Amino acid sequence: MSTNEFRKNQIPVISLRAAIESGDRNNVVDKIRQACIKPGFFYISDHGVAQNLIDDLLVTAKQFFSRSMKRKMNISLDTTIRGYLPLGYKSYENEEREGVSHQEGFWMGYETAVDQSRLLDGPNRWPDELPAFKQGMQDYLSAMSGLADLLIELFANALGYDPEILANDFSNPTSRLKINHYPAVDLVEENVGVVPHTDSGAFTILWQDNSGGLEIMGEQGRWLGAPPIDNTFVVNLGNIMQIWSDEKFASTPHRVINRPGVNRFSIPFFVNPDQDALIRPLIGSDTKSAKKFRYGDYQLDLWRKTFPVANIPDERKP
Repeated sequence: MSTNEFRKNQIPVISLRAAIESGDRNNVVDKIRQACIKPGFFYISDHGVAQNLIDDLLVTAKQFFSRSMKRKMNISLDTTIRGYLPLGYKSYENEEREGVSHQEGFWMGYETAVDQSRLLDGPNRWPDELPAFKQGMQDYLSAMSGLADLLIELFANALGYDPEILANDFSNPTSRLKINHYPAVDLVEENVGVVPHTDSGAFTILWQDNSGGLEIMGEQGRWLGAPPIDNTFVVNLGNIMQIWSDEKFASTPHRVINRPGVNRFSIPFFVNPDQDALIRPLIGSDTKSAKKFRYGDYQLDLWRKTFPVANIPDERKP
């Protein structure tokens, strides 16, 4: 099966026009529900995000990534996962994810005050003398926040859950915006842009350029492409959505394979709950007695393992 056939037959393209322009969301919700069950990925079109926001951000991002490593490392990734993620970082989350990802990135979140009880809160880190890059990231974050709010409602509808109650878990979200640069590679051993993984949060909204390279795990463990489609975003579910759905929705493993001789850019927005949100199944027969965990503790532990370069302290160790 070719990658185009996989996209056409199994990763649906869902228009959000009706959800945005009218109150009739039933058809959209039904399509999202089916995509969440399998394959856990779908494209969205008619999303209302202006293309110029993406174009302008890419111009300034290329200026940032063209800087020397020394200058970029001046704002290297901190313990709140904000700043520059260096090229060729190594993660060791688990046996499946351990390895080197041949990409570099820049992370930001919502601006918050430092709070020792909320270890993912804090200010963003910005490169000096690139105000347009900062503005572009902030403008894009604002647009993605509005789109995420709509999708949170639609996911709640797909779960058969109260959207207002689910929104409470995002009262102070720990969402992160990231822009990725995958440099052109020549060596086969450097073709893995991102090692296989699942996303840890609720869901991700991804813009990808026309280079391709995103692959998701299909049946029998086969890697199958999710090629770029003009004027769409890719949406994939994270581990928290899978838990909320009582395992009915799929958080599907995926990876990125770099293309020889091609520079690739992508912009994922990781939509994550509040640090204090207590995660548990929202539907199913065991919603009251199921064990709960605090989202911030879970996320911090995963980021500690995924990004050793951030030097996140382990509060459990003396």
